[in-house]
Amino acid sequence: MEKDYLLGLMRSKNTIFTTKDVSLLWNESNVDFVRKKIFRYLKSGKMYSVRKGIYAKDKNYEKYELATKIFTPSYISFETALAKAGIIFQFYGQIFVASYLTRELTIGGQTYSFKKIKDPILTNRTGIEVKANYFIASPERAFLDIVYLNKEYHFDNLSNINWDKVSEILPIYGGNKRMGVKIKKYREAAQKGLN
Repeated sequence: MEKDYLLGLMRSKNTIFTTKDVSLLWNESNVDFVRKKIFRYLKSGKMYSVRKGIYAKDKNYEKYELATKIFTPSYISFETALAKAGIIFQFYGQIFVASYLTRELTIGGQTYSFKKIKDPILTNRTGIEVKANYFIASPERAFLDIVYLNKEYHFDNLSNINWDKVSEILPIYGGNKRMGVKIKKYREAAQKGLN
């Protein structure tokens, strides 16, 4: 009886797959075999090509999952994570992602904005939450990511920030003195209700 490779993909909790993901899922080391199978599934409409080397079960894939598969390592952060936490009120249509490079891509009508963060920070999982199919910064980590990349930034509601967590995460930014000063000012403003 032939192995049902497609069933393995459809049962996966993931909605986005790279060739490597499919190889691991199928426990198949022959990459040419995997590519040929994927090509057949794409041709027959059983899989969907999102971008070169990235595939989906269908067009209803998880956009955050795609965002973190395009360039790895990466995680959802900045305005996307802060808006979810109610720390900024401005709506941004694009999904902001911390990555090892800066790029902006539009795929399937969705814009993905990748912002470069130094490798030691990017690969440190402190303050990163693991969701089913992707990684997302906690509000405190996203706040620190923005402060790290911006000299001035206006936050709408810092009352949702846990300042103890900010203090725990801050050392991963390498003792950046400018950040320490800015964090202190933001914290003081939040305590006075000035943000």
